Amino acid sequence: MTQSKPQVQYREDYQPPHYWIDTLDLDIQLDETATEVVAISRVRRNGEHSEPLVLDGEQLELLAVSVNGVATEQYQLAEGCLILPQVPQEFVLTLKTRINPTANSALEGLYRSGSAFCTQCEAQGFRGITYYLDRPDVLARFSTRITADAQCYPFLLSNGNRVGQGQLDDGRHWVQWQDPFPKPAYLFALVAGDFDVLRDSYTTHGGRQVALEIYVDKGNLHRAGHAMDSLKASMRWDEQRCHLEYDLDIYMIVAVDFFNMGAMENKGLNIFNAKFVLADAATATDDDYLDVERVIGHEYFHNWTGNRVTCRDWFQLSLKEGLTVFRDQEFSSDLGSRTVNRIRNVRIIRGPQFAEDAGPMAHPIRPDAVIEMNNFYTLTVYEKGSEVIRMLHTLLGEQAFQAGLALYLQRHDGQAATCDDFVAAMSEASGRDLSRFKRWYSQSGTPVLQVSDDYDAEHQRYTLSVRQHTPPTRDQQEKLPLHIPLSLALYSEQGEPIMLMAGGESVGPVLDVLEAEQRFEFEQVPSRPVPALLQGFSAPVKLEYDYSDEQLSLLARASIDEFVRWDAVQTLVNQTVKHNVELCLRRQPAVLPRSLVDIFRTTLEDAGLDRALKAEMLTLPDPASLLELFEQVDITVLAEVRRRLARDLAEALAPCWRQAYQDNLTPEYRIDHQDMARRALKNVALGYLALAGEAQWVERQYAAADNMTDTLAAMRAAVRAGLEARHGMLDDFESKWRHDGLVLDNWFRLQATAPDSDTLQRVRELMSHPTFSLGNPNRVRALIGAFSQGNPEQFHRIDGAGYDLLLEVLEQLNHSNPQVASRLLTPLIQFARLDEARRLLIRERLQRLMDRPDLARDLFEKISKALD
Repeated sequence: MTQSKPQVQYREDYQPPHYWIDTLDLDIQLDETATEVVAISRVRRNGEHSEPLVLDGEQLELLAVSVNGVATEQYQLAEGCLILPQVPQEFVLTLKTRINPTANSALEGLYRSGSAFCTQCEAQGFRGITYYLDRPDVLARFSTRITADAQCYPFLLSNGNRVGQGQLDDGRHWVQWQDPFPKPAYLFALVAGDFDVLRDSYTTHGGRQVALEIYVDKGNLHRAGHAMDSLKASMRWDEQRCHLEYDLDIYMIVAVDFFNMGAMENKGLNIFNAKFVLADAATATDDDYLDVERVIGHEYFHNWTGNRVTCRDWFQLSLKEGLTVFRDQEFSSDLGSRTVNRIRNVRIIRGPQFAEDAGPMAHPIRPDAVIEMNNFYTLTVYEKGSEVIRMLHTLLGEQAFQAGLALYLQRHDGQAATCDDFVAAMSEASGRDLSRFKRWYSQSGTPVLQVSDDYDAEHQRYTLSVRQHTPPTRDQQEKLPLHIPLSLALYSEQGEPIMLMAGGESVGPVLDVLEAEQRFEFEQVPSRPVPALLQGFSAPVKLEYDYSDEQLSLLARASIDEFVRWDAVQTLVNQTVKHNVELCLRRQPAVLPRSLVDIFRTTLEDAGLDRALKAEMLTLPDPASLLELFEQVDITVLAEVRRRLARDLAEALAPCWRQAYQDNLTPEYRIDHQDMARRALKNVALGYLALAGEAQWVERQYAAADNMTDTLAAMRAAVRAGLEARHGMLDDFESKWRHDGLVLDNWFRLQATAPDSDTLQRVRELMSHPTFSLGNPNRVRALIGAFSQGNPEQFHRIDGAGYDLLLEVLEQLNHSNPQVASRLLTPLIQFARLDEARRLLIRERLQRLMDRPDLARDLFEKISKALD
């Protein structure tokens, strides 16, 4: 927190550090309230200059400073830094500091998670452990000795390989760790506590025997098996697909309850939010299993794309995150359903990421300016960053892409690199000119592709006219044309694919859209075709093409690209919602198009269609995605239209839903993709049956469920349909699971997202529940985050009461955990699509926060942009 106006940092102002640190030896004496850290750095000046050595540090008590073994007082302490004005060309700097981990409620640096010690140093948390050059382009080899009470903390973990350990006479013990690979301070990790440990091993393709260890809270060992299987699958996949092997003798994962993020890729010692490690049938849903697999993979893949090659500066964050998200998406797709994984990723882009692009925090995947770096761990950097990598893969192909990745890693191993370095390697390996493509890294906002077509029957010539433009964003008014890969297929009116011919030759499906306006002509097209545009969502853009209901029905039924089939259904739903919103505003009754009912029925009856894909096709877009269809809309009207459409589909197809439910029952719970697909389709059908008022199906499933997937599906169906049985289910669930935090989060989340008019009051009551604490990020996200981001109708109440609730929470977290507060703020700053009355209510609350003299810079940055 700061009393002065936070300062903006600009990417263009980057300068190499004045000093390098080659090695860092840490001696950490752990104590709950008075941990002492001795840090011995080997420092050398970078070039010829007389600049002082300025080290970052926060919330530290400095005890001693020495240079080359000689104590000195020739230093200055300023806000957030230690300054040594005159130092030798090369020297050994020894610092002794004291910190209080128990008082660290921000969960950055060294803190307490339950009864254990834990660290989180990305992006700038290491400065809370000792004074240091806490920037990603300073890479040092770390050696860490940890000492603690042997009974309370039998496990002392850090990066690298364990090289020594011993007992002391006073009941304490020590462990020495050594990391042979240079790394920036943000990858440092320490964990100390008493855990259950799941042990296994993996032999790499090159013959290295790697010890695998997963540390979990006592009593949770039986829930760690899936995480271990996912880890080994990740290691195999990276060897087979990317030819990358693990490089240490041990790989450790620790699951902790109090964590601001999902997980952290610290070299050799990954620290995870327990939500993404623990899973068994009784406590985890199918989606939880998939999330564990995905996040385990993501953090493991960082070993090369993030650790061995890291970021030169934090503006390059997408260099490691966008690339690694692409890798974890490919991993999940290779292990499961590629189409379903693609659909789930696109839902994120079209909903919350597009909203981010349209809001005050719009930024390129490589931002140009920041105040608080934690604010840029965004969907734009991660998910849109992944889409940019995917476009490269689409343009270059698998072989050239892998060659480019190999060149990039070989060229920059052990270095801090930039996004330009990555694109340069891809261009060199493929021989492709990617200069226009690089604009994706520097341009913010969501491009719009406007497509029209013309058919010349006499000459059998089909012409596509494509116009691209990107609307102005707060940070950039002028936009340039981008290199957009537009994947295309053509179908006859009978649903037969038409070969793409141009210039007398067969051409590939990917069109290179490079200019503001372009025309593409295709020959030998025997009849007016139906175009399948943006196959596989080949670029993160909004597509505008005037599809008829008949064309969408054909694509939903006949497209070879399964993503297009899903997208056709979504497009028809979107068009229905937009039309019904207009009708509602004119006080006319809503309509349910026969074409939409037919598509749903055809989808249900298609025996050759993957059940998991069916479930996705039959799921209505979420409110966040629907909001992006409008310039401005009354959220209450939009929610009512969506709710009415769901009920109409439920009633119109009730016999089909019953049949689908019965056809997809599974005799026992197994974690395999076929059974998961059956459960997904069955539970979509259950949701519609609940909306049709057929409560018996829901009550029967809840009573008979032997797994968390079916239990929560029944509860969700009951809550969303407002069934009377929901009250008994919620009470029963809370009684059974109140002592398991991860499971109980589902109970909080369900109630926070209920469409009932009294949900706000219920959320306030739940804040007094014995298990609720603002100090637990998972619980805050499950209740407050779910209400504000997952229940737009009740959160955006026209009386402003939802905004007041969030404001109260933000004011408390402003002091204790500003990082969590900043992420909760999102629905208050993304108000561009809301009606004017709600926008005024939000701005008034934001101004109230802005007027606080102690406003954390995390919140200051977002609020100041929203109010500007």
